[in-house]
Amino acid sequence: MKKLTFCLGLAAIGLALNINPVHAADAKGYQVTAPVVEITSSYIVVKKGEANWQIALDPATKGTNVKVGDKVTVYYTMTATEIDPKAPKTAKKADK
Repeated sequence: MKKLTFCLGLAAIGLALNINPVHAADAKGYQVTAPVVEITSSYIVVKKGEANWQIALDPATKGTNVKVGDKVTVYYTMTATEIDPKAPKTAKKADK
């Protein structure tokens, strides 16, 4: 009973402090495991099958002390940088 009370107390504190266990961006997470082809301070390139995948890095990225040839698993999310709206296509008028 004490454990239940403790857990409920923690949950109540979390709600009161508005602590959300999910990060602010609820973007779906992905991962790729492949050898490193290139790494710089701003991106990493891994070779998955025949394709090279270039994934951006930021200063908060952990584990960037890898070298070319190392097999790594990269965890990433997709983030939009710009959205360009397009006008809807209009139906073609029937010729008479």
